[in-house]
Amino acid sequence: MALKKYPHQIGVGCVDITAREKKYVNVVLNTGRLSYGPFHKKFEDMFARLHGCSFAMMVNSGTSALRLAVAALKEVGNWKDGDEVLCPAVTFIATSNVVIMNGLKPVFVDVSPKTYNIDPKEIEKKITKRTRAIMVVHLFGQPADMDPIMKIARRYGLKVIEDSCETMFVNYKKRPVGSIGDISCFSTYAAHLVVTGVGGVACTNNREYARVLKSLANHGRDGIYLSIDDDKNLDRQGLFAVVSRRFRFERLGYSFRSTEMEAALGVAQLERYKEILSRRQANADRLMRGLKPFEKYIQLPSHPAGVGHAFMMFPVVIKKGSGVKKEDLVMFLEEHNIETRDMLPLVNQPVYKKLFGNLEYRYPVAKWINENGFYIGSHQKMKSEEIDFIIKAFKEYFGEDKV
Repeated sequence: MALKKYPHQIGVGCVDITAREKKYVNVVLNTGRLSYGPFHKKFEDMFARLHGCSFAMMVNSGTSALRLAVAALKEVGNWKDGDEVLCPAVTFIATSNVVIMNGLKPVFVDVSPKTYNIDPKEIEKKITKRTRAIMVVHLFGQPADMDPIMKIARRYGLKVIEDSCETMFVNYKKRPVGSIGDISCFSTYAAHLVVTGVGGVACTNNREYARVLKSLANHGRDGIYLSIDDDKNLDRQGLFAVVSRRFRFERLGYSFRSTEMEAALGVAQLERYKEILSRRQANADRLMRGLKPFEKYIQLPSHPAGVGHAFMMFPVVIKKGSGVKKEDLVMFLEEHNIETRDMLPLVNQPVYKKLFGNLEYRYPVAKWINENGFYIGSHQKMKSEEIDFIIKAFKEYFGEDKV
């Protein structure tokens, strides 16, 4: 008997709002304090501690965090327009867009066929006299292979930005993701690991970078006055210093601030991050076991020793020579109410073809992933019966004469 369509869509992500989130947001609404306040401070302190960093700054998106990270490194390092930043050939387009928007040139590097993260073996081939940084992306919830990347960065004097928008709370060889490079960036957009609606975080262990990041996010303002609390409880001399510099701007900046309501949501989510993470990992483990019989046709997520995986989503790539067509499998899943998404194609995007020409053929692994990769959900709100249905759908597809 043919498998019937599931009663509702089994989505790739979720918004998980509990009574705790509602309570904290109501605290904010009752105080009338919407700008940077106590929830922001608490969220930033918690987030920094959980990711092994001294400084964290909440902004209005992960993309904004990335744009600030590149801008701060460019300013402090005195980079010139046209200097180069290495980026993986598979990632969300914001990763490389922020490089272009800062007047720099993204240079793409092919990715690992197992983890889909930037391949350390390919990095040195792309380094030139104008290379200034490596933008490392921890994709789909799994940290990239940081040891060889950092070794290359030290050898060539390059900065490292960790684009960790899809990965939180896990370790790379006992070190928290986001604590290894110069600046790390996270997203708290809807359906991410921590959800504040919109939002992002930039983290660093460098005090100077933190100072410039905060200024840039606040129109380039003098760091003496970034919060309405900065003129409280001061002596006369201190108050005069603040008053005289409130509207002093040191650099061209942005308005990338978030609200206290988003910070309140973030605090509530961080207070139960272990529950969120463990549920995602358990769901992914169940999918791994259930889909293992089909490894002749599909490649399941790789999980190297000593590297954690947060499973923001569950990537699947059709193997070469399997005879399976991605379009057929994806449409079979979609028609049975299992949502899928492409695995972040980048170098074949129409806008990049206009800017850079036809690049895809230079990146064979990325091309294979673009043509054969997609992901499904493994989020914490997925029910056991939904996971069972996904496994049944794969079983039905591969059990019939479609291969």
